[in-house]
Amino acid sequence: MVKIVGIGNALVDVLVHIDDEKMLSELSLPKGGMTLVDASGLDRLNDLTRTLSSVRATGGSASNTIHALSHLGHATGFVGSVGDDEMGAFYLSQMQARGTVASLQRKPEMSTGIATTFITPDGERTFATYLGAAACVSADGLRAMLKAHPEVELLHVEGYLLQDHALIVDVLSTARDAGLVVSYDLASWNLVEAEREFIVELVRDYVDIVFANEEEAAAFSCQRDPEEALRQLASVAGTAVVKVGAHGAFAMQGSERAFVKGLKRKVVDTTAAGDFFAAGFLHGFVGGEPLERCLDYGNHLAGEVIQVYGTALTPEQIRAAVINGNGC
Repeated sequence: MVKIVGIGNALVDVLVHIDDEKMLSELSLPKGGMTLVDASGLDRLNDLTRTLSSVRATGGSASNTIHALSHLGHATGFVGSVGDDEMGAFYLSQMQARGTVASLQRKPEMSTGIATTFITPDGERTFATYLGAAACVSADGLRAMLKAHPEVELLHVEGYLLQDHALIVDVLSTARDAGLVVSYDLASWNLVEAEREFIVELVRDYVDIVFANEEEAAAFSCQRDPEEALRQLASVAGTAVVKVGAHGAFAMQGSERAFVKGLKRKVVDTTAAGDFFAAGFLHGFVGGEPLERCLDYGNHLAGEVIQVYGTALTPEQIRAAVINGNGC
């Protein structure tokens, strides 16, 4: 039984710690954003980071959300594409170890995608992403998943798929035709800024739950006030969530509005914070919890993952975070 499916870029994260922002400037990477690089760009990244310590983990925004949901006891699936290489085998083995049903297209002529993630001393992460085989993800993989598992109820989509307009429309229309609840993470402020009109149409026509951080919400709504941005997002999607970092998070659904304060946590690495927040929120949402409880789950789960590098939380830590968010 698979009830929640994610679709997105199947990437292996290579987490690199840097002492300052000089390397970001040298690589023309906007801090806190995501920039695509080609094979030559990846070679340059490898040359510059060869002497730096790094950690490898499965990555990709939707994949991270599914990762957390699987450890919260949900029957999960993931649709993506990897190369027929060691990185692809690593990615698949990690999915299987979590009990996630993986529909991964293997591309023998391509390399598995890599997200080189630069972590500055303030814990902020900046991505330089080589998509490789990840770019071959298709709605056909989703249709195959739904045929094999007609019990699927919710699809979580990462906003990074936006870079292929035909793909994202195919994915979202497939989900709509199947009667799925669609959850969509805006993913990156610079993507929203560049594709605002198209994203507004997507959210209006296909999306039931939209996740945004403060910068993404501002780019979507052209409003710096997060509460006003929340109202505009909620007027387009059925349920809107705006995260305001250490200050907390807002959610709105119809006339219901909720807010939770941020948690005081030591920030080691913000990688996957938004993805794990989405997992906590969706955990509550599919369980019929009120918005405030959903936010609280997301808040606690994000608060846990920012205290470790990458997504290196144990299943027990993930479950404990949600228990804490339940006031227990």
